[in-house]
Amino acid sequence: MPKSKSTVRPAAKKIDLEDPKLYINRELSWLQFNWRVLEEAMDGSNPLLERVKFLSIFAVNLDEFFMIRVSGLRRQHEESGAKEISPDGMKPAEQLAEIRQQLLPQLGLQTECWRSDLLPKLRKAGIRVLGYKDLKPKQRKLLRRHVEREIFPALTPLAFDPSHPFPHISNLSMNLAVAIKDPPHGQRFARLKVYDPRVPGSTRLLRIPSEEKADTYESLGLSQVVSDNFVWVEEVVAANVDLFFPGMNVVAVYPFRVTRDADFEIEEDEASDLISHIEESLLSAIKERVDDRYWGSSVRLEVDNAMPDKIRDILIRNVDVAPYQVYTADKPIGLADLMELTRIDRPELKDLPFQPSTPPLLNTGKNIFSVIRRNNMMLYHPYDSFTPVVDFVWEAASDPDVLAIKQTLYRTGSNSPIVDALMEARDNGKQVAVLVELKARFDEENNIKWAKKLEDAGVHVVYGLPGLKTHAKICLVVRRERDGIVRYVHMSTGNYNATTTRTYTDIGYFTCDPDIGADVSDLFNALTGYSKKTDYRKLLVAPELMREGILDRISREIKRHKKTKDGYIAIKINHLVDKPCIQALYRASQAGIKIDLQVRSTCGLRAGIPGVSDNITVTSIVGRFLEHPRIFYFRNGGDEELLLGSADLMPRNLDRRVELLFPVDDARLRRSILENILNIHLQDNVQARRLQPDNSYARLKPAKGEPEVDSQLWMVEQRGIWHK
Repeated sequence: MPKSKSTVRPAAKKIDLEDPKLYINRELSWLQFNWRVLEEAMDGSNPLLERVKFLSIFAVNLDEFFMIRVSGLRRQHEESGAKEISPDGMKPAEQLAEIRQQLLPQLGLQTECWRSDLLPKLRKAGIRVLGYKDLKPKQRKLLRRHVEREIFPALTPLAFDPSHPFPHISNLSMNLAVAIKDPPHGQRFARLKVYDPRVPGSTRLLRIPSEEKADTYESLGLSQVVSDNFVWVEEVVAANVDLFFPGMNVVAVYPFRVTRDADFEIEEDEASDLISHIEESLLSAIKERVDDRYWGSSVRLEVDNAMPDKIRDILIRNVDVAPYQVYTADKPIGLADLMELTRIDRPELKDLPFQPSTPPLLNTGKNIFSVIRRNNMMLYHPYDSFTPVVDFVWEAASDPDVLAIKQTLYRTGSNSPIVDALMEARDNGKQVAVLVELKARFDEENNIKWAKKLEDAGVHVVYGLPGLKTHAKICLVVRRERDGIVRYVHMSTGNYNATTTRTYTDIGYFTCDPDIGADVSDLFNALTGYSKKTDYRKLLVAPELMREGILDRISREIKRHKKTKDGYIAIKINHLVDKPCIQALYRASQAGIKIDLQVRSTCGLRAGIPGVSDNITVTSIVGRFLEHPRIFYFRNGGDEELLLGSADLMPRNLDRRVELLFPVDDARLRRSILENILNIHLQDNVQARRLQPDNSYARLKPAKGEPEVDSQLWMVEQRGIWHK
C-alpha cells in the first residue's frame, strides 16, 4: 500500500470539528460528481458513442437529482423554513439557490457539447440526428404517414380553457404546448403528450430511411429501418400537428418537460400488508387514483428557448413552479433519451469489448461447493464473469444435499436468472426464503413482480423490516455433508443483477467460514422472524453497530499509530457524508495518520485543511464502468484488516438500512485485493480526479517519468490477476 509521508503539526489552538467550514455541502458535492460525468462526454479521447452515453447519463443523473434531492430540499424549506441546516451551515433555500447557480453553466456546456461537438462528429460517422427542417420531401411524406397510422391513434390532445381544466403532466414525459388562434375566442392553448418513457417500447428518436429509400417503407420501426438517420418524435408530431386540430389555425408549437417529486414515502405502520400497500402506491393511476411517483409536486419545468413569455407563464402557473424552477434550453430538451443512440451496432465507435475471466478453480469441472470448501474465492465484476454467482444458486437448486437457500434481493432487473434458480430450488423441494426489498427506489415494480412470482412458486418471501431498507447482498446455502451441516455464503458489494454487473464494478466473496455462516444465519433469522440480536462474530451490521464498528477501528488506528508510527487507512466508497465518520477521519489525520479516500460521488469531507485534514487525500474515478465497491482497509500496526460490503458512510446507510460489511480474513485474498485492486485504483493518474482545498476536483496527470495508470483499463488488460 502507499507509504506517503504524513504530517504531524505542532500543538496549536484546538480546532472545533463542528465548524461548518470543515464540510462540503452534499448537494453541491454531487453536482461536482455529475460535472465529472459531463467531462467524460466532452473528452475527445473517448469513443464517440461512449461520449453520447456519458451525455445521456449526465442528464439521467440530473433527472433523479431533481426528483429526489431537490424535491427533498423544497419539502425541508416549506416544512421547516430556515430551521433545517446542513453540516456546512446552508439552509434549504440557500442550497436551492446555489444549485441553480452552479447548474446553469453546466447545462450550457451540455447543450454546446451536443450541438457543436457530438452532433457534427456523429454526422461525419454516418449517424445523423436530423431536425425536421433538414428532411427531404419523401422523408416528410413517410413521417406524416407514420404519424397518421402509428402515432395519431394513441395521442390525446387536451385543451385548456374555462370548460377544460389544465391537464396533468406526467413525470419526464415530452409534451407540446400548442398555441391556437381561434377568432371568436382569441388565442387558445392545448397540450399534447408525445412521448412517455414509462410506455414499453416507446422511442423518442425515430429511425428513418434515406430519401432514396423512403418511398419503399410503409411504416417506421427500428426492426425495419437499417439506416442511421434519426429525428426527434416531438419535431415530427409538431410538424404534423394539424392532424390533431383539424380546421384550427395552429400558431406555434413548443416542447416542454416537467420533473416531479418521486421520493414518496410508505407509511408502513399503517399497512398490514406491505406488498399490497406499495403496489397501491405505484399502480394507483391504473386504479383511477393519483400515482405519487408520477403526479408528485413539480420540481422542474424545462422549456424551449423559443417559447414566448405568455405560454411560459401559463405553464408556470398551472404546473405550479416558481420562476427559479424553470430551465430553458435550445432544442432538444431532455437529453437523457440520447441513450437510444447507443443501441446502434457500431462497435468501432464504442469501447472495445472483452471476455470476462473466471477463476481457474471454477474451470476444473468440480462441484462448486467442493471448490469453496477448500478455498475462499472472490470475483471482481465486470472483469470477472457473473456466471459463477448464477451457477452457485443453480447448483444449490439441483444439489440433493442442499437443504435450504436464503437470499436478499434489492435490484434484480427485469430478467433474473437468480430468481429462476430460486423457483427451481423450491420445485426441487428445497427450503427457500427470500427477502425482496420492495422499497428499492425506481425498482419497486420489478420487485413486486418477482415477489409475486416467487410466492406463486412456494418460496417464503418477506419484505424487510418496518422503517428500514434491506440493502445487504447475501446468499446462504445450507448443505448436509458427511461431517455435518455446512453453510456456504456469497456476499457482495453489489446487487444480484446480471445486467448491471456488466457495467458496475463490484466484488463478490464466496466462503464457508463457520463464523460467517453462523452470523449470516442469525441475520436472516432477524430479517424473517423476531430477533433483537445486535452482536455478530465477524460481520458489521447496520443499523445496530456498523457506525460504531467503523469509529472503533479508526480510534484503534490512532492508538496503534502512537506506538508504531505507521498508521494508514484506505477507504473506497460511493458516498461520504456521515458527520461522525468524517470527524473521526479528521481526528486520525490530526494524529498524523495517512488516509487515502476514493469517493466516487458525494464527499462532505474537505481535504488539505491545515491542522485538520493535511494527511487526507480524496480522489474520484469516473470512467467506462461505474465504480461501486465499498472497501475499508486499516493497517492496524501490521495486523491488517480489510472489510468489504454494501454500505456507504451516509446516515441513511448507517441508520435506516440493513447493511453488511464482512472481513476478508483469507490472507492470500486480502493481499490480492489490496495489491491488485485497491492499490491500483489509488494509483490512477488518468481517470482519477483529486479533491482540491477549494472543493473543486482536478484531473490527475502522470508526473514526469511516472507511468500512466488508467485503473479500469489496467483491470481489463490484467483481468484475473487477482486469482493467481
